[in-house]
Amino acid sequence: MKVAERVAIVTGGGGGIGGAVATALARAGARVVVADLDIEAATVVADQINVSVAGAAVAAGGDVSDTEVIRTLIELAERHFGPVDMYFANAGITGAPGLEATDGDWDQAIDVNLRSHIRAAQLLVPGWVQRGAGYFVSTASAAGLLTQLGGAAYAVTKHAAVGFAEWLNITYGDQGIRVSCLCPMGVNTKLLFAGAQSGDPVGDLATRAVTAAGEVLEPDAVAQEVLAAVDDERFLILPHPAVLEMYRFKGTDYDRWLRGMRRYQRSLLGN
Repeated sequence: MKVAERVAIVTGGGGGIGGAVATALARAGARVVVADLDIEAATVVADQINVSVAGAAVAAGGDVSDTEVIRTLIELAERHFGPVDMYFANAGITGAPGLEATDGDWDQAIDVNLRSHIRAAQLLVPGWVQRGAGYFVSTASAAGLLTQLGGAAYAVTKHAAVGFAEWLNITYGDQGIRVSCLCPMGVNTKLLFAGAQSGDPVGDLATRAVTAAGEVLEPDAVAQEVLAAVDDERFLILPHPAVLEMYRFKGTDYDRWLRGMRRYQRSLLGN
């Protein structure tokens, strides 16, 4: 799908990957609702976009795991730009790191990392089917294909996000709906370093596991990969090509992969 003249919503757009994707979309000719829990951060990104592409962006705040907030974003996009063509479900959290996580911790991670995608699709996909076109981009993680050392909630919910994106692609792909799933490793965002800054040794393990596994990319580089994949209508977006080889190895010999991950964990723990 060509993004020029399309109307897009980008969640988690107040910085990081979301901010970079929103900016790249606008530069490519799209009109964008930049949504974030932090309305001030979203406004900064939208204002920066509008400096270079006048009138291309509008900011919105709110918790995008809430159906009514998503509905408000859709109405805002329609009011300013027209019907929504593309939805970038990018908002995410690391979640509590290990088995000490409470039911409330798990509910929050599931809501933000998974149910926010489901709820957006419930609102948008029926209309897209009627129109015969629409694009849903899910930001998951390499953790959704592999795992996340030190991050139980993150690993589990990102696996689920990949699974939901697959299901959407299969179920609606013959009705004009396109779906892509972004699965990067390390990207230079606040989310990557949240574990290290938390003071929790398990959360710190998660940060070190990712940063030691490969190059930490800048959000702008990831955004360019996203737009290229959308242009090609490619499902799996892998800014780190090594993830594909790791995923293939995992599928070839699951037990060997698990042993290797335990060995990698021991090395990070100095044990």
